[in-house]
Amino acid sequence: MIRPSQLLRLLRINYVLMKHGLDDIVFEIHLFRPFRFLLFLMPWNWLPRKRAARGERLRKALEDLGPVYIKLGQMLSTRRDLLADDIAKELAKLQDNVPPFPPEQAKSIIEASLKSNVNEAFLRFDNEPFASASIAQVHGAQLKDGTEVIVKVVRPGIKKIIERDVALMYVIAQLAERYSSIGRRLRVIEVVAEYEKTIHDELNLQREAANASQLRRNFSESAALYIPEVYWDFVRRDVMVMERISGIPIGQTEALIEHGVNLERLSERGVEIFFTQVFKHNFFHADMHPGNIFVDLKNPQNAQYIAVDFGIVGSLNVDDQRYLAENFLAFFKRDYQRVAQLHVDSGWVPADTRVDEFESAIRSVCEPIFEKPLKDISFGLVLIGLFQTAQRFNMEVQPQLVLLQKTLLNIEGLGRQLNPDLDLWKTAKPFLENWMDEQIGAQAMLRGFKKNLPYIAEKMPELPSLIYAALKRAAEGENHEAQQLEMKELRQEIYRSNQRTVMSIVGSSLLISAFVVYSLNPVSGALIAGAPFISWVCGVVGTVIIYFGLKD
Repeated sequence: MIRPSQLLRLLRINYVLMKHGLDDIVFEIHLFRPFRFLLFLMPWNWLPRKRAARGERLRKALEDLGPVYIKLGQMLSTRRDLLADDIAKELAKLQDNVPPFPPEQAKSIIEASLKSNVNEAFLRFDNEPFASASIAQVHGAQLKDGTEVIVKVVRPGIKKIIERDVALMYVIAQLAERYSSIGRRLRVIEVVAEYEKTIHDELNLQREAANASQLRRNFSESAALYIPEVYWDFVRRDVMVMERISGIPIGQTEALIEHGVNLERLSERGVEIFFTQVFKHNFFHADMHPGNIFVDLKNPQNAQYIAVDFGIVGSLNVDDQRYLAENFLAFFKRDYQRVAQLHVDSGWVPADTRVDEFESAIRSVCEPIFEKPLKDISFGLVLIGLFQTAQRFNMEVQPQLVLLQKTLLNIEGLGRQLNPDLDLWKTAKPFLENWMDEQIGAQAMLRGFKKNLPYIAEKMPELPSLIYAALKRAAEGENHEAQQLEMKELRQEIYRSNQRTVMSIVGSSLLISAFVVYSLNPVSGALIAGAPFISWVCGVVGTVIIYFGLKD
């Protein structure tokens, strides 16, 4: 049931959509379907006019609707398995730049979170923010020891706005899935649920700080990627303080060239960072768009990346890692049967899937790709193509793989922006092959032994007693089984004995009956009609019963 406040908000959303020429979306909703005829009465539909592409119109509508809907559009841009390519590409252009909120509000939130006055916590605090996004904004500051930092502050009242708009999104999604075939195909309720989880995670800056710390540890010895330090004394749910970095945004290619940066090496290094995060660390930055990546210029010929904004991260389990690596290797060997079998083995598609049919579908999608030079083949689009094909065979959406394909597309886009001739396969193949070698064989066994060595050493003193206890339990188990077998045989013998006794009694009774009947029959004539025959039958049957009853 739609509440009055939700209805007003819904009318506002519909107005914005119609303003941008998205009338058809409005009238897909059940509430307005009876008024579809009004579509032709709208003044902007009276005369033909040139309209922007549908993806651009949708992007502009989301920007007008504000921060929550911008975030929704950004998330939708990663769902290439659901959206048409033109819409997904346009939504990827959504910029998360919104007007800043007053510094007084930022200071109030900081003081409430840190339980300390801003002037006591910082030597300097810059009132003017240098970045403002839908969830939070960032101010420059200086710690008491002179360290330059950034202070990230969650936007005031944003949680209430998110809860209000997400609740309305669920209402719209339910209507869409109930009354629209497009809504059912796009599984909009599932999309809203995924969005709700993502945006609530981004609201918690303690979670983001933990993600940053983990990535920093992973790359602590790396010359490829630098992660700013987190100052945990100043981290709360609504506030986070990190080291301030300096570098050139990755999107400013001309500035990088002016500073003599080796773009070819930088593009290859970006691919190496991605595969290191996914396969070696199993923990990857899942929001690596150009706004979050900078380049350190200390060593232009071997420049280092700097990453910021760690609200969204992803990870794969060991099985997903292995299946993904094998999928890539099999794909580039054109072993489509292997690709299909891996999808079944991994559980990504149902176990009863016809591998031969699945293989044929994959071949029809992937084979045309090989008409291009290897340097022009997109890993991200290959992954999307595989997942879209698999969905026709009832593949369930894997959230971790959706984040992975989004990150891979970002990395590819950055890499080819820096170096249009980047051959991703040439860079990735040795990494994947080495990783697979490490997962199988002697190295993997030795690594597993080393990993479990502390546990083995801890349990070694207990080993004799554990072996004795195990042997004792086994012996007791065997004795118990022997006793059970004996009892079973005894019960069977008692049952057979009872049967013999009963049969003997019945047989004896028949013999006695035969004798009595025969004795009562005088020589001169039968007192009982048919007595001789009855006596003979009882005698024979009684003898047979006694014989089989006594036979073991």
